[in-house]
Amino acid sequence: MILIGLTGSIGMGKSETAKMFKREGVPVYDADAAVHKLMAPGGAAVAKVEAVFPGVVKDGAVVRPDLGKRVFGKPEELRKLERIIHPLVGLAQRRFLEQACRRGESMVVLDIPLLFETGGNRYVDVAVTVSAPAFLQRQRVLARPGMTDERLEQIRAQQTPDAEKRRRADFIVPSGLGKGFALKAVRGIIKALQGRKGHVWPERVKRRRARK
Repeated sequence: MILIGLTGSIGMGKSETAKMFKREGVPVYDADAAVHKLMAPGGAAVAKVEAVFPGVVKDGAVVRPDLGKRVFGKPEELRKLERIIHPLVGLAQRRFLEQACRRGESMVVLDIPLLFETGGNRYVDVAVTVSAPAFLQRQRVLARPGMTDERLEQIRAQQTPDAEKRRRADFIVPSGLGKGFALKAVRGIIKALQGRKGHVWPERVKRRRARK
């Protein structure tokens, strides 16, 4: 099974591209959605986050804006949060992959915003970067509620530059030329990967089974 790592900086159109893969029949694991679930009422991360960041939980759920104020621009606090979230997200991802393997899927997409920043590209077969011109990225992001130029620049500073993501990607989906053009690129990627074998997840499954 081929693991496709899908990434892209803020405002580049990664979420819409993930939907395109899903509509084309490729299962998609959404890391952001997994984090939301972990922090929602009953989520596995709620109690752990509250223990480290008291006061950010209300009505049984983590209030993400409040948590963001506690960690944004504070590397040490952010690392504390990552130590809570990353193992839980990794567990959810493994379950997704195991289920896909059992269904006999030939490929899956792992929608991971910080694919290169976290070294996640080492654990996928191919990396796909969604990219758009900087002026369009800025226009999209500043249209979001509560977004400012200052906050955008702070986010950009924490992300691998778009040019570097494009350089390191196996495939690029240009999202600045309209959805039709991006869909054509997605279909081209799927066609190019058909018939290929993955080299990451099958071996990982075998190793885990061998230890049992």
